[in-house]
Amino acid sequence: MEMPRYKRVVLKLSGEAFAGGQGFGVEFDSVKWIAQQVADAHQLGTEMAIVVGGGNIWRGAEASRRGMDRSTADYVGMLATVINSVVLQDALEDIGIPTRVLTAIEMREIAEPYIRRRAVRHLEKGRVVIFGAGTGNPFFSTDTAAALRAAEVEADAILMAKRVDGVYDCDPLTNPNATFFDKLSFIDVINRGLAVMDSTAASLCMDNNIPIVVFNLLRDGNIRKALAGEPVGTYIGRD
Repeated sequence: MEMPRYKRVVLKLSGEAFAGGQGFGVEFDSVKWIAQQVADAHQLGTEMAIVVGGGNIWRGAEASRRGMDRSTADYVGMLATVINSVVLQDALEDIGIPTRVLTAIEMREIAEPYIRRRAVRHLEKGRVVIFGAGTGNPFFSTDTAAALRAAEVEADAILMAKRVDGVYDCDPLTNPNATFFDKLSFIDVINRGLAVMDSTAASLCMDNNIPIVVFNLLRDGNIRKALAGEPVGTYIGRD
């Protein structure tokens, strides 16, 4: 029987993954495919929490550059992540995966408020836990939310699902000569300014020794492979 490498993980999904080929909004076939990938990985027995971005609906930084108050723009972005969280919950439960959405901003009619002990208990019971509304604070990205929640629930790793195969020295979607890294240290990521996650999130992972696996979400079975410890994507950890 295939055994997982990690007992508990936080999976970070970008909002763009929910848009599929249409580039904006929610493409239901893409969400269903993501849900099936999560379900297949969940069968390994790893306790899984998920942090979802909201870029398919709203980008707070872009709205701020256009003149909107930054805090207000970020709060709208948090609401976008809740939309994605509830959509993913529905897709997972439709295929028989018990799921709970916990939000950093209270909205009890939609989801449970985030309480660390409650989140851990859901994970222990084998439920997939989706963290919505980021950290609940403006000026912090959903990458930082993933790092924070991973530290709080004592996750063994963060799985960063991307549209590329891992970490490169520049964008491989625009530069075919980009150099791929199969392994990096936290300090390499921070010093080189590599586009893995923002520096706040990377520093939080480094301070709490939470390794990061960056991989291509669009390749079938990659979430399961990452959980099983197969060489997929880029591994980021201590030297």
